[in-house]
Amino acid sequence: MAQRTAVVTGATGQDGSYLSELLLDKGYDVHGMVRRTSQAALGRNLISHLIGNPNFHIISGDLADQGSIENVIKEVEPDEFYNLGAQSFVPESWRSPTHTSDITGLGALRCLEAIRIHRPECKFYQAGSSEQFGKVVETPQDENTPFYPRSPYGCAKVFAHYITKNYRESYDLHASTGILFNHESPRRGIEFVTRKVTLSAARISSGIQASMEIGNVEAKRDWGYAGDYVEMMWKMTQRETPDDYVISTGETYSVKDMIDLAFGRAGMELTWSGEGIGTIATDQDGNVRVKTNPRFFRPAEVDILVGNSEKASRELGWTPKTDFKELIFMMVDNDMEIVRTAIKHGVNPPAPLH
Repeated sequence: MAQRTAVVTGATGQDGSYLSELLLDKGYDVHGMVRRTSQAALGRNLISHLIGNPNFHIISGDLADQGSIENVIKEVEPDEFYNLGAQSFVPESWRSPTHTSDITGLGALRCLEAIRIHRPECKFYQAGSSEQFGKVVETPQDENTPFYPRSPYGCAKVFAHYITKNYRESYDLHASTGILFNHESPRRGIEFVTRKVTLSAARISSGIQASMEIGNVEAKRDWGYAGDYVEMMWKMTQRETPDDYVISTGETYSVKDMIDLAFGRAGMELTWSGEGIGTIATDQDGNVRVKTNPRFFRPAEVDILVGNSEKASRELGWTPKTDFKELIFMMVDNDMEIVRTAIKHGVNPPAPLH
């Protein structure tokens, strides 16, 4: 069998790095599409360990530029195309709604149009999001649950979802969307809430940070491990018939649950008091370690997301391998090691961005 070739947008991110590793392990020739302005940082990002692999290549491309995507398609002639690139930080989508819509929404359309014109036999995967459900109309959410996005990011993902479906039905493209619920890992960006919590727990336990400020600790999410979820992306492109699938654990935990696990792993048992923007948590010595801050609350909150991935289990033979506790412990242990190593070498450990 000839070696298959894949393009991965967003290759330098959490999902892109795990997916690139998975595809390389399966014998693919992988082309990570990276904006030229990002290439100077390649030695410091999540795929730096892949540089030098003869089957891994960096190729210039920009989801905001139709011509550059068409050039990628014409040069690589991929068998599979995974569109993971996006402006994916939900709070930023309120600050940059036009940019988010252009990259996260129209970026998917540009990829599909390039494939339609130059490589219609290429199988396309679109990274969807549970944020498409937003203000949920039913719980749990599955492939038939109506969308009700509550952020510019969620709206952009809904557009990307429907344009993918439209190109599948209009042009007979093998185009699928994975509606992935929250999925995290030690590679998660430090601007995201899970990494903010685990990194703060590591910094506080090491004495270099006093406390953490956060938004709505009552919000509930369905959290899985990104390393498990990228397998589903690949499985979707292997099916004879393209389709859309919810990918989730089917379990829900609050931000408060996550904080308790993370801080407990770092040696701090928390006691909560107050509610809403007045919520605080103190450790066993009475020190305030967590407090809510109104500036971290969303303009339109998404209270609960929990997915039903029975279709994926039935048709693709997939179930998540890593549970919530294992995931949070994995992330805390990683951040504890990062902080210890930084202190050992006399440098400032990384700090959460928000």
